[in-house]
Amino acid sequence: MTFAVYAPPQAARGKDLPRTRSRVPVVYYLAGLTCTPETFPIKAGAQRVAAELGLMLVAPDTSPRATGIEGAIGDWEFGEGAGFYLDATQAPWSSRFRMETYVVEELPALIAGHFPADSARCGIMGHSMGGHGALTLALRHPDLYRSLSALAPIVAPTQVPWGHKALPRYLGDDREAWNAHDACALIRAGKRFDGTILIDQGDADGFLREQLRPELFEQTCRDAGQRLILRTQPDYDHSYWFVQSFIEDHLRHHARTL
Repeated sequence: MTFAVYAPPQAARGKDLPRTRSRVPVVYYLAGLTCTPETFPIKAGAQRVAAELGLMLVAPDTSPRATGIEGAIGDWEFGEGAGFYLDATQAPWSSRFRMETYVVEELPALIAGHFPADSARCGIMGHSMGGHGALTLALRHPDLYRSLSALAPIVAPTQVPWGHKALPRYLGDDREAWNAHDACALIRAGKRFDGTILIDQGDADGFLREQLRPELFEQTCRDAGQRLILRTQPDYDHSYWFVQSFIEDHLRHHARTL
């Protein structure tokens, strides 16, 4: 597994201070289908704002690579590049596709051990499939993340084609197992994030009505009393132009908490 890290100037200035003073807050960014650890650092334009705010940015890959598993490549919606940020339970995927454990355990330990990161001040965000990952991981592990946001996330994979394609192959046919990785289902089951979730969604997104369905999450949060800011942005699509346009708002959202 490879990952990208941006360390802000504040971390460099603190390198000679005691470790507790030199460490900076961390925002994990989970990318979407087909993306790599390079996608966010190259396309989002986030470093300028992170430098101002003193935020470390960490962008993992979206799946294991070169797994040798038959059927793992050649389909942009499943397999390599499409790990859905869960631990697969079905063979052959369960041997390598353990993205939840990687993101919430292995990667933070690496970051804490090799970079001036304050593990007690972590946020998580993502785009598309990565937005799904950010929402579900924060709801499943509320003690790990203090801030949460998403850009055009998949909020109800159990109800949309992308989820219907990936979840049974990774998790089998038990829909209760699917619900454990569905943000709407997690909220309905009583999971909460202790803070305000920020979501931006473009209304010209080609995946909006079939795959993303933000209105489902909005209604679920309203019914459950989960704090949510859902902003619909006129004329924006699903691309990284959209991410670039609103990344500053999201990083400031995280910085206010972290």
